[in-house]
Amino acid sequence: MINPTTYDFPVILETVAGAWSDVVLPGDPSLEPACIAAARRLVERGAVAISANCGFLIRHQAAVAASVNVPVVMSSLLLTPALLRQLPNTAKLAVLTADSRCCGKDLLGVDDPVEQARIVIGGIEGGKYLAQAMQRPLPPPDLDAIETDVTVCIERLRAAHPEIAAILFECTGFPLVGSSIRRKTKLPIYDITTLCSLTLESVRWS
Repeated sequence: MINPTTYDFPVILETVAGAWSDVVLPGDPSLEPACIAAARRLVERGAVAISANCGFLIRHQAAVAASVNVPVVMSSLLLTPALLRQLPNTAKLAVLTADSRCCGKDLLGVDDPVEQARIVIGGIEGGKYLAQAMQRPLPPPDLDAIETDVTVCIERLRAAHPEIAAILFECTGFPLVGSSIRRKTKLPIYDITTLCSLTLESVRWS
């Protein structure tokens, strides 16, 4: 997300005060004003679209979108309903998250129980990467830990649900190993960079 080579758009950054991983993952309504303030600062600095560096900030999607006049895509989880419609009715979508204990189906924007049953949520809690992500200050991402934890989780999910036909990464750290996981799984994998690329194309006028 913050690597300037990820997109062919310049990336500008603002920090949401208090938004440490151990606060954002379980959710904290008191973060909402800070999210709105950060979004408004970004717009003042010239942002033409806004995203966030943790998928669990989807909890503040509506409030942030209402506070600025540019497209807001706080989380890859916004893709969930559209991805289900891309797949056969018999197929399942795996949502891979940093912590499945914090990722209820209420965050996925899918109310139909039949469609909800097609969503499989898996997390890497108990793995090395989540423990690292909970540290203050946040250490540099450990690519080996991410790939190991994500691979183990996907193998477990596919063994239990062979109908899985696509994977959605909630965690914004997972795209760092996205290409490797695609090669291993031979499945379509979507993440926050997928959604941001789509959004940036929508505001490209030159």
